[in-house]
Amino acid sequence: MGASRLFGGILTLALLGGCASLREQLLAADYPPTYVDGFEAGCSSGRATVGPLGGFDKAPLRYQREPLYAQGWDDGFRQCEQVQHADDWRWARDQQRSDREWRHQVDQAMASALRR
Repeated sequence: MGASRLFGGILTLALLGGCASLREQLLAADYPPTYVDGFEAGCSSGRATVGPLGGFDKAPLRYQREPLYAQGWDDGFRQCEQVQHADDWRWARDQQRSDREWRHQVDQAMASALRR
């Protein structure tokens, strides 16, 4: 399975998955359970490293001994780290927009009060 097909398939599953868990979606798409275990651990680690208290969820012996686990972990880490960065950036942008709108309202209220 090619890396670009794999990434595209997993990302599509995550975006279109509905109520099913990511694990259920991956297994339903015929990804091997060992790969899915690695993907979940890597994804959790990728999201966590973006935050202030980042950490890793990795089984070192499995990572070294099971190539599918290692591939899943690496894929999950990269994808979820990127998604978390994008989510954080969007949140910060929205927060700045909200802060600007609030400041504008305060300035308008102050101007109105001073005109009286």
